[in-house]
Amino acid sequence: MTIRILPAIGDPDAARAVSSLLSQLPDAEPAPAVADSAALLHALAGAAAQGAAAPAGGAPPAAGQPPAVEALPEVVLVHERIGPTPALELIREVALRFPAVGVVLITTDAGPALFSAAMDAGARGIVGMPLGYDELAARVQSAAQWATGVRVHLGGGPETAPGPAGTLVTVTGAKGGVGTTVTAVQLALAARAAGRSVALVDLDLQSGDVASYLDVQFRRSVVDLAGIQDISVRVLQDAVHDHHTGLGLLLAPEEGERGEEVDDRAARQIIGALRSRYEVVLVDCGSQMQSANAAAVELADLALLVATPDVVAVRAAKRQVRLWDRLQIRKAEDTTTVVNRLTRNTEIQPPLVAKATGTQVARTHVPAAFKELQPCVDAGRMQDLDNRSTVKQALCALAGELGLVDSPSVRQGRGSHRARPTLTGRKRKAITPGAAPASGGIPGQASGAASGAGPGSGSRFGARRGPAAAGGQGAFDPSGPYGEG
Repeated sequence: MTIRILPAIGDPDAARAVSSLLSQLPDAEPAPAVADSAALLHALAGAAAQGAAAPAGGAPPAAGQPPAVEALPEVVLVHERIGPTPALELIREVALRFPAVGVVLITTDAGPALFSAAMDAGARGIVGMPLGYDELAARVQSAAQWATGVRVHLGGGPETAPGPAGTLVTVTGAKGGVGTTVTAVQLALAARAAGRSVALVDLDLQSGDVASYLDVQFRRSVVDLAGIQDISVRVLQDAVHDHHTGLGLLLAPEEGERGEEVDDRAARQIIGALRSRYEVVLVDCGSQMQSANAAAVELADLALLVATPDVVAVRAAKRQVRLWDRLQIRKAEDTTTVVNRLTRNTEIQPPLVAKATGTQVARTHVPAAFKELQPCVDAGRMQDLDNRSTVKQALCALAGELGLVDSPSVRQGRGSHRARPTLTGRKRKAITPGAAPASGGIPGQASGAASGAGPGSGSRFGARRGPAAAGGQGAFDPSGPYGEG
């Protein structure tokens, strides 16, 4: 998000200091400072008229309509020595005439009395002198976010209301050991490979392993941001580790007991700061629900729930979904379940997972191929996973299905099997109508019977309906032993 800033400063020394600091702000587009109140109002009126001009030279907006906001700056900085109109009166006039502009007052007296008077006049913040980078950056970003939110309600187009523009994706495990961190890391790497700026946050605060999977040793963690009221750009940069893959990593603390310092308020503030800086924010929530990752799931644009196709994991996924519903965190229909470690012989198939949990199930399923992952897991270098790996191909296809990767080839419909990797990694042959069955096959036999997903397996987790086929397995019997496919 680009923040357009217009300083109104009459003091040349203060103008130079402000311009120097504004030039250091990322994503900032400062305009040359205006010297008095009349020049400021004239500049704002000219920008509003420019935005209100019709494409074909049409008439300006009717009386009573809010001024067009497309060309207005998001933030105006007003120095206390501006003239000839006093600073507070100028702030009041700007707030009344241009309500979509956030005004910040620069003053040497930042006491409670002036603060209250500035807020009453319509200012969005106060910056004390001598100026500091962190304070100025925090106030500018806060005013800019407020201004972009107001512009939505004043009729600004979508392009004028980026707000927290980053897509927030949370990855939660139905239980421990289902592949939550591997899924989060590979989705983040896929989005970064597609050219997007990506932040990967480890909110598994007691036992997070993102650092171990990416071979990172970094002294900062998410706990360092928990006690900060206004997270400035510089503070965020100090806490986020720039990985050589291009990912921005915000890691869990090494001391698990410190995870209690991150509450829901801190999580919301941290996530908001990251979404204003990155296009995609991926959060590994682990499998234990706490206030911090519960807030992340509630805010998420996409909430993924990872489960393996076994009874224990599916039951755990159902408990997790019910927990979210009871706490009013997220509804089941707004959750997407990712089935991990799926094989052809797995008796619990994705349609049964969807029926048991009440969630949507991603079309892309991740195959069971731990031998491909084991060298990278043991070395702690998940970024080195071979591109030919069926697991990586499946997770890249999942990223495309979720919209994290703009690749038409991985966003095709359910009928295109070429977009999805097979469970064995082998190419499939297209089945044409009227093709003869394979040798030894029984004409008319349902292929889903062997996988437990065909007709007749509608009972919960399947019920044994007869003896198993020779050399194969029957449907799952809850009373009998269970061997994972």
